[in-house]
Amino acid sequence: MGLGHVPQDPFRAQGTGAHVQGRQHRGTPAAGPVGATAGPTGPAGGDNPGVDRARQARGRWGEDQAARWYRAEGYEIVERNWRVPGGELDLIVRRGRQVAFVEVKTRATDAYGDPALAVTARKQQRLRRLAASWLAANDVHGVDVRFDVVAVLGVRVRVIEAAF
Repeated sequence: MGLGHVPQDPFRAQGTGAHVQGRQHRGTPAAGPVGATAGPTGPAGGDNPGVDRARQARGRWGEDQAARWYRAEGYEIVERNWRVPGGELDLIVRRGRQVAFVEVKTRATDAYGDPALAVTARKQQRLRRLAASWLAANDVHGVDVRFDVVAVLGVRVRVIEAAF
């Protein structure tokens, strides 16, 4: 299909084991289907719509910072928040033959650890499937594919190129 090398091993921060990437349940409901609307206690997460709006705004801000970084590095922003029934790709960027699929994780604090560790092996597999779908849907061939993670913690932005 022309994907080039797509690594299959999960991304792990140096010095951490598989247990660190375990899914953390914080008492919030799982996300519902794409396109579903969330009520006050729905998939957006919790009983407080103000908190949900703040979380969404923080996520958008993190994605904006990631897009700004990629533009400054000479990348073209090809897509933002590309959605299909199987999920969403936060950013798709391109520079020459290099296409990077970017997952952005934004956290206000490190209370739940490094935001990059939220990109679990399961999430990585989903991102690989979504990337293949995007490449096929857009008839993109002969490019070098890369998967990046942007970890935003507070106001600090860390770009991990070729994270997995």
